[in-house]
Amino acid sequence: MIQLLFAVLVAEASLTAALLFKTPLRKLAVLVVDRLKRGRHAPVVVKTVAGVVLALLASTLYSMAQISGSASDSDSGSGGGPTPTDQVLFSRHLLEACLMGYSLFLALVIDRLHQYIRDLRGFKKDLEAVRKHNKMLEETKHGNSEEAKKYQEEIATLNKEMKKLKLQVQEKIEEVHVAEDKALTIQKQSEGLLIEYDRLLEDNQHLRDQLVSIDLRLSSSS
Repeated sequence: MIQLLFAVLVAEASLTAALLFKTPLRKLAVLVVDRLKRGRHAPVVVKTVAGVVLALLASTLYSMAQISGSASDSDSGSGGGPTPTDQVLFSRHLLEACLMGYSLFLALVIDRLHQYIRDLRGFKKDLEAVRKHNKMLEETKHGNSEEAKKYQEEIATLNKEMKKLKLQVQEKIEEVHVAEDKALTIQKQSEGLLIEYDRLLEDNQHLRDQLVSIDLRLSSSS
């Protein structure tokens, strides 16, 4: 019994050390504990073994209490103290109780370490997923910023072209105004020429009338 408990204790201590330190053995230890906790019949077996160990521990403690009680009775009755057999049995039961207690404690430590390692792996996966998501967002943001910069450049180019067109339109408007002024001036000059032309026609008609009258006078005098 004691040899078996020592073997179990050594195995649990080795498994605990493998889980504590980050070595290639940790993956193997986690896999073993996964099989023990999540196998088809493994959880039932583990619980059964733990129950048996607890029952044995309780039986050992009860035996130790009986030995201690009989020793007390012998001390009060005869004054001879516990017998060597009782001392050997008490020491054996004490060793067995200590080994079983340590094995149960290490089993609990192994379970907690295994759970913490699994949680840590889950947190690392979540953290990696968040990092990838943030990286994608940054890339998307960077791409959007480049597109926005491109659009801004295009808008700036269009604004420059619009300014050029506005200048050209302004120049054309000024040319139209100059042409309108010239046309107005030419129209006024034309009106002045028409008036002068009408006056000259009247003068010409008046001269003709005078010539006709002079011709009539000459013809009558002759």
